[in-house]
Amino acid sequence: MKKYELIVPCHFGLEAVTKKEVLDLGYDVTSVTDGRVEFAGDADAICRSNVFLRTTERVLLKVGSFHAETWEELFQGTKALPWEEYIPKDGSFWVTKASSIKSKLFSSRDIQSIMKKAMVTRLGEYYGIQQFEEHGAKYPIRVFALKDEFTVCLDTSGESLHKRGYRLKQGLAPITETLAAALIMVSGWRDDHALVDPMCGSGTFAIEAAMIAANIAPGMDREFAAEAWTNIIDRKLWYNAVSDAEEQIDHQLLETGVNRFGKKVDIQGYDVDPEIIPVARENAERAGVDKIIHFQVRDVADFSHGGKYGYIITNPPYGERIEDRRNLPLLYTELKEAYQSLDAWSMHVITAWEDAEKYLGRSDKNRKIYNGMMKTYFCMMKTYFYTYDKRMKEGAKPHEFRKKPAAGVVSKETRTESRFSDERKRNGAKK
Repeated sequence: MKKYELIVPCHFGLEAVTKKEVLDLGYDVTSVTDGRVEFAGDADAICRSNVFLRTTERVLLKVGSFHAETWEELFQGTKALPWEEYIPKDGSFWVTKASSIKSKLFSSRDIQSIMKKAMVTRLGEYYGIQQFEEHGAKYPIRVFALKDEFTVCLDTSGESLHKRGYRLKQGLAPITETLAAALIMVSGWRDDHALVDPMCGSGTFAIEAAMIAANIAPGMDREFAAEAWTNIIDRKLWYNAVSDAEEQIDHQLLETGVNRFGKKVDIQGYDVDPEIIPVARENAERAGVDKIIHFQVRDVADFSHGGKYGYIITNPPYGERIEDRRNLPLLYTELKEAYQSLDAWSMHVITAWEDAEKYLGRSDKNRKIYNGMMKTYFCMMKTYFYTYDKRMKEGAKPHEFRKKPAAGVVSKETRTESRFSDERKRNGAKK
C-alpha cells in the first residue's frame, strides 16, 4: 500500500500530546514543529487517524512543497506537483485556506487564485480538457507558507475534527473538544480518579473525559471529506476503522458506570447557570456518555467532594468584557478556596487572564498554550507527584504514584534502591 506524508495540526504547546497519540496508533513520527506533527502512513492510516485522534484539528495529506518568492514561482511550483495522482477528472478542487508567515507572498486571496490556475493548467494538460465541471468528489486544499517555503496539502477531514457531532448547543465561551481532550491528557487524569469541572458550561471537559474513559473514538460518528476519495482510499478501510472503534468501546462502563479497575467512575460537571446544564446533558446524551456523568446546577463557592486524589479541570471566564473582568478576582478566589478544602486533589485551569495566579495561588507548572490566536495559560496545581510516563505510558495501577517528598527528605523507595545498588557494587567489586 502506498505511503504518504501526513500532517496533523494541533494547538501550539501541545505537540507532545498529539505526537504520543500518533505513536500509540503505531505510526512513525517524522517531524514535530510548532503546531503540527508529521508522520508516514498509508491509506489505512488516513482513515484511522481521522477516526481515533482526539487532539488534532484535521489530517492533511502532503502533496508537496517548494520555495516561492514571486507569483510566477508560486504558479510554477504548484503546477509541478503531481495533482493527477490525487484529483480525478470530475473532482472538485479549490484552495480552502492559505496562510503565510514571514513570507514575501502574503495575500491569501491571491495565493488561492494563482494556485487554482496552476492546478487547472496541469490537470487540463493531463486530462486533455480546458474546462472542469467539478461535479465529483470534493478535494479541499490547504497551503502553509513559512519563510517562503510553501507546503501544499489535501484536507482529508473536511470539517475540523473538533466537531465530534455531539455539541449542537454551547455556552458563551466554549473550549474546543480537541483542546479539552489534550488538556485532560496533559493533566495525567485517568478514570480511577474523580474529575470535576465546577464551571462546565456545555460540558465539554466532562464529556471528553467520559469518552476517554469509555474508549469512544472521537470520529466514529461523523463524516470525512476523504470518504469520497475512492481513487485513493478503498471504502472498506473506513468501514474497518469504524468497526475497530466500535469493538474498543467499554460498553460495561457505559452500562454500569464501573471501570476496568472495578471502580465507579466519578465525572461531574457544575455550573451556576440553570439554563446551560440541560444543554450539557443533551450534549452528553448525543455523545453516548450521559449515564456516567453527573451534571448539576451549583455555584463554584458551594463546590465540595468527599473523595481523595481527584482532579479539577476547568475553563473559567477570562473577563473578555470589562464588566465581567471586575468579577474575576472573587470568582478565582472562590475557586481557590474550594480547591483548598479538598483532600489531596489537583487542579488544572486554562485561562487567558494574566492575573489568574494572583488569586488562584502559584502553580506547580504553568504552560503557555495558544487557543487559536489567543494566548492562554494552563495552570497546574498538584498535591501529589507522579510521572506522566508511569501513569499514561506504562499503564500503572490505580493510585500507584509517589507522594512528593519534602525538601531534603529522601523517600523510602529511593533509600531502598540506593542500598541495594550499593550492595550490588560491593559484591561486584569482591568478584
